[in-house]
Amino acid sequence: MAGTGVFAEILDNDTGIYKFYTNGEWKISSSAKSVPIINPTTRNTHFNVQACTQEEVNKMIESAKVAQKLWAKTPLWRRAELLHKAAAILKEHKAPIAECLVKEIAKPAKDAVTEVVRSGDLVSYCAEEGVRILGEGKFLVSDSFPGNERTKYCLTSKIPLGVVLAIPPFNYPVNLAVSKLAPALISGNALVLKPPTQGAVAALHMMHCFHLAGFPKGLISCVTGKGSEIGDFLTMHPGVNCISFTGGDTGIAISKKAGMVPFQMELGGKDACIIIEDADLDLVAANIVKGGFSYSGQRCTAVKVVLVMESVADVVVEKVTAKVAKLTVGPPEDDCDITPVVTESSANFIEGLVMDAKQKGATFCHEYKREGNLIWPVLLDNVRPEMRIAWEEPFGPVLPVIRIKSVQEGINHCNASNFGLQGCVFTRDINKAILISDAMETGTVQINSAPARGPDHFPFQGVKDSGIGSQGITNSIDMMTKVKSTVINLPTPSYTMG
Repeated sequence: MAGTGVFAEILDNDTGIYKFYTNGEWKISSSAKSVPIINPTTRNTHFNVQACTQEEVNKMIESAKVAQKLWAKTPLWRRAELLHKAAAILKEHKAPIAECLVKEIAKPAKDAVTEVVRSGDLVSYCAEEGVRILGEGKFLVSDSFPGNERTKYCLTSKIPLGVVLAIPPFNYPVNLAVSKLAPALISGNALVLKPPTQGAVAALHMMHCFHLAGFPKGLISCVTGKGSEIGDFLTMHPGVNCISFTGGDTGIAISKKAGMVPFQMELGGKDACIIIEDADLDLVAANIVKGGFSYSGQRCTAVKVVLVMESVADVVVEKVTAKVAKLTVGPPEDDCDITPVVTESSANFIEGLVMDAKQKGATFCHEYKREGNLIWPVLLDNVRPEMRIAWEEPFGPVLPVIRIKSVQEGINHCNASNFGLQGCVFTRDINKAILISDAMETGTVQINSAPARGPDHFPFQGVKDSGIGSQGITNSIDMMTKVKSTVINLPTPSYTMG
């Protein structure tokens, strides 16, 4: 169970409030305040975490800067060894961490376990990849540039940035935390983790696995609290040298307020699915349902709008409608396909989009039904551009279908969005697929499959309001390092004669 066994240390038994992690210790905040975490299924408080103060953030970052200097001198093989150890501990204790995901964010039980195991695999892969990437440098000679003799040798290597601030989202609070944590550590950085409120306890359990692995004191920290009190203070802190953020509009605000530090940001999407007449329509239907409704549509890479050619629209809608009707709806403990969305405000927002579509004439392929945070899945046909659902990201089990007269109409709709994370195209003609893919203004285009983040070593990025920079293990390591050059100047030109 959460907060017991090896995890007993992270829970204050007197108050039932989870502690925060700093300088190698689990501590109670001096604020004497806590932040409640509401179970999306029961809508009651399930956990409480510390409401940390700005002074506690200051101390974390001070400790991180000291620890990072020593960590940067730690051999690569040793860094990798500790990461492998943390990955093994994480996977060994997948059950209590998965339990937190079920209670905090209503993730189906089986998917919750999968997230933890996937996270352990990511950490191990990152350790191996980091040893290879960071173990190599470049050697340049000056006479390759016109007008120069060979009097200079340039040696380049990748060095850490310093202190990385990592802010993952609620929907993958473990996986998208370690996707920032592991690259930062293998690269020689320190890291401060600010988990989302919903998902914070799962992240604290994950952090304890890294603590048990034996990382140096002060190198990694986990701060919990209210964004209104410590959010801007963290992102604008002069001791932070890099920010990796996954979430929504907050990222745009962060990018405007933070100083001259590297950003890695993924901020959501309105992932379009373009369906051509020659597509395998059974494959299309299966992927629309999986891509649009898994984890109740609460994924940045969920299918968010279906753009289908009119000639096959009736068949596609019929096939998808039948599959959606078979989805199970209920609590995450029962491994239902559709579980409650994360907060009541999220449910209210989704309902607002649905009601707007209803008022403007969309066709409901299923009855709209809601109980608390639980929303039954709905396919909306005959959606038109004037409806909010055509453009806004619902982050819920509601999927709009727009019938198009040409492929270009579908591309135009996709590119008119302020988002540009992923998209997908279904066709048996690879030439058409490549042309459409090239025309879509998105970070990734999937051909004959729904959008997806992963495998975790694949590049993952967005354009426009969907983000800055690129994720994926290799890209994250590159982003969390900078190039250092050392130039050796020779008194006379020197050439190897062979």
